[in-house]
Amino acid sequence: MGYALAFGACIVCKQPFSFNPVRVPSLLIDGRREPVCRSCMRRANILRQQEGKPLLTIHPHAYEGCPEEELE
Repeated sequence: MGYALAFGACIVCKQPFSFNPVRVPSLLIDGRREPVCRSCMRRANILRQQEGKPLLTIHPHAYEGCPEEELE
């Protein structure tokens, strides 16, 4: 059994980060899921809270490796 960890740039701030390829929050851009880093998700939730909107849910393992079986 192995683990998978993806690396990429955040679609919002363009900073590189590692993430769980199955659980990371993402935006759909031109039909592709693009990852959003933890910092940008935190900023989005601060703004949403200030606007009285519901907070976005972040999976507890979104920024950790995942068992390779989850990739199938």
